[in-house]
Amino acid sequence: MPDRLVAVNRFVSSGLRFLADAVSLAGLVVFLAAGLCAQEAPKVVASTDAPIAPASAVMGGPSSSLPGDSQSPQQGPDPELAGSGDLEQSSSRTPVAKEQPKRILYIIPNYRAVSADANVAPLDAVGKFKLFRDDSFDYSTFIYVGLLAGIGAAERNVPQFGDGADAYSRYYWHIFADQALGNSFTEFLLPVAFKQDPRYFTKGHGGVFNRTVYAVSRLVITRTDSGSSQINYSEVIGNGAAAGISGLYYPPPYRTWTKTGQRWGQQIALDGVFNVVKEFWPDIRHSVLHQKD
Repeated sequence: MPDRLVAVNRFVSSGLRFLADAVSLAGLVVFLAAGLCAQEAPKVVASTDAPIAPASAVMGGPSSSLPGDSQSPQQGPDPELAGSGDLEQSSSRTPVAKEQPKRILYIIPNYRAVSADANVAPLDAVGKFKLFRDDSFDYSTFIYVGLLAGIGAAERNVPQFGDGADAYSRYYWHIFADQALGNSFTEFLLPVAFKQDPRYFTKGHGGVFNRTVYAVSRLVITRTDSGSSQINYSEVIGNGAAAGISGLYYPPPYRTWTKTGQRWGQQIALDGVFNVVKEFWPDIRHSVLHQKD
């Protein structure tokens, strides 16, 4: 009985620690974005010399929409374009300040993000495979997995792995297999099966709260290859399947429903945090870091 209580306490504490870290990261990004919006707000306040809007605009008649209006282009692939294997992120109509870079901070791969207003073709099966390949086997992935393996070994997250160099290698290949397995389901296998687009289509317009809600909602709502909205089966089922399969190569105590659910929930929460980061990164990159490419 005491051993069971210790296991429960360890499970709860690790879950809360992960949730706190994830919320802190997302909060930092939202805080920076809110500061940017506050700085730019005076630029869009109408001056007293501005001309009065025509009656047609006031009464709901035809008028040109401005960037940031609710009438901004719908995020998603253009169904009129043929499926492509190219991982396009921007198009000619994407404002420079809204462009998504291929890497965040020149290191973290960002191939999955599509810039706001970008007119891009749907991904075919080859393109979805490329996305899985680039996300799973990028050089930065090996560094990232190495850091996580070091943390896991230091905290002895899986006591059955032991200590020392052998334990580190076990942590490394388990974590690497976890992320590659998850990516294979959420970015390639299920998107092909359900005809869904696994990319994150940046909103790029509206207030901080509105864009944050949009980013998180992409966990359960996604675009299909035809441009319509659909429940994000690739994300939800894909991460669940990966969490279940990963139990086959973990020690027996980590094959329970509780442990599987924990891995599933943590991965979905992590994807939500990354969505928020991707949504606001072009703003931070352009206005705070002043990066040009």
